[in-house]
Amino acid sequence: MNRSAIDLWVGIFVVIGLGAIAFLSLKVGNLTSVSNAPGYHLDASFDNIGGLKQRAPVKAAGVLVGRVERIRLDPQTYQALVTMRIDQGYQFTKDTIASVLTSGLLGEVYIGLDSGGDTQMLADGARIGKTQSAMVLEKLIGQFMFDKAASGTPAPVTQDAPVPAAASKPGVAAGAAVAGGTK
Repeated sequence: MNRSAIDLWVGIFVVIGLGAIAFLSLKVGNLTSVSNAPGYHLDASFDNIGGLKQRAPVKAAGVLVGRVERIRLDPQTYQALVTMRIDQGYQFTKDTIASVLTSGLLGEVYIGLDSGGDTQMLADGARIGKTQSAMVLEKLIGQFMFDKAASGTPAPVTQDAPVPAAASKPGVAAGAAVAGGTK
């Protein structure tokens, strides 16, 4: 192979590599699904949205039905106002519940929509009345620790705990005294 053929193949591989990097960058940034397909907007208010970002998925029963279009803070209620663009092919009832969820332990944050039994459907620009905010792990751990401290529950039994009196009696197995029976 001559020098120009090698240069050509190297150039082709460099272009393929740059294309792969660009594709992965768009995929990570949720920019691959930008579309102008017809749809409608729904709003929802949350006390805490966790790590929700613009262009995050909106799912119903695990199916992608839209994307988060805008996130802002309401200056009166200090709640997060989330605007979602829902694809035109999907309709949701007025008693739909919107929840901020996470796929897996460290996965992506998305909005899950659970439709109710109402017969009326949400229209363009409608607000979802029932929402469930994100669960923040630090708050749950803090609440658990505070509840344990406030209730005064004793510390778990350790290996250095004294042996019950029944276990020290002759003829009684140590395990039987703890278990409540005899052998």
